[in-house]
Amino acid sequence: MAASKEYSLLCLENPLLDIQAVGNDDLLAKYGLKANDAILAEDNHKPLYEELLNNYEAKLIAGGAAQNTARGAQYLLPDNSVVYLGGVGDDKYAAILHDAVKKAGLRVEYRVEPSQPTGRCGVVITGHNRSMCTDLGAANHYGLDHLKKPEIWSLVENAEVFYIGGYHFTVCPPAIMELAKEAAAKNKIFVLSLSAPFIAQFFKEPLDASAPYWDYIIGNETEAETWAEAQGHATKDLKEIAKLMANLPKENKQRKRVAIITHGTEPTIVATQGEDAVKEYPVHSINKELINDTNGAGDAFAGGLCAGIVQGKSLEESIHMGQWLAKLSIQELGPSYVHISCLIIYVFLDMLAMLVNNCMPEPRLRINSCDNGPLARCFRLR
Repeated sequence: MAASKEYSLLCLENPLLDIQAVGNDDLLAKYGLKANDAILAEDNHKPLYEELLNNYEAKLIAGGAAQNTARGAQYLLPDNSVVYLGGVGDDKYAAILHDAVKKAGLRVEYRVEPSQPTGRCGVVITGHNRSMCTDLGAANHYGLDHLKKPEIWSLVENAEVFYIGGYHFTVCPPAIMELAKEAAAKNKIFVLSLSAPFIAQFFKEPLDASAPYWDYIIGNETEAETWAEAQGHATKDLKEIAKLMANLPKENKQRKRVAIITHGTEPTIVATQGEDAVKEYPVHSINKELINDTNGAGDAFAGGLCAGIVQGKSLEESIHMGQWLAKLSIQELGPSYVHISCLIIYVFLDMLAMLVNNCMPEPRLRINSCDNGPLARCFRLR
């Protein structure tokens, strides 16, 4: 299918305001945080968010895994192509979140829960370490009532592709199933990300209930292995696991299921329902010195993949779009994408670097993120 109307892609999950700042050991100690960890916030952690905002040069990102994916897809698609659903509070953090998504060109339709704060993720960066402290807040209170509102359901009926982040199984599985059934009944495309190993472990029942509706299922190697173990399969062979996922019973027989397993710098593994051959797609190479932050690389991959699906690209092209966007994202701080006005320059320099390096006995041209912000790009000869 080719994108021919507005808001062809609808995404659902748990919105968070990411508040990222370079901190120090004293800040970590003050809140009992470890240098490289991810925890859910308790009461003693709640002041962290205000401290990052008021006392540090915080970078604010419209976060939550599927919201990262939605931003990534919109980054590659024409204006007004993506709409995102989730729950927020009625507070200043929601206002900041609205500003952040507006800058990204993403339309959001949030359910507002006044009794809960907007979900936040405080990220304290020390060297190459990231300590993440998440308060889900209102993101935990999304409900089917919001999805079924006429003005929201009309967006569902309009969309051609649904993308669901697996973290939403912890919040409102009925909303996931409503979208799944709508996709099957109308021959729309239903894309699900496993998101984290614990989803397959501890939310097996709702995950299994959604499985017949998967047109695309995405996970990394750890998520895939955990899914296989939870299903009673002894294998850790990722190709075999991809085939197992692809060949589960399927509700909509008009589409073959595609299972996609990402594996860091290893090739992306892709299995298609009913096909013996499992394909591998090498990832786009990148100089290690250019890698700034791999957090959110999987979200970016899913964004590029969904953009390709919406545009009617081939499976191979969609995979490459996902890999390209992931490569772009990991050169920024947090799950971010360079401003579109810098994109042409970035692509030109990327191609120039490849051209020069291919003509020299050793690589000499390097593209770097400059110190004065993620939008600036520079290159230099070693």
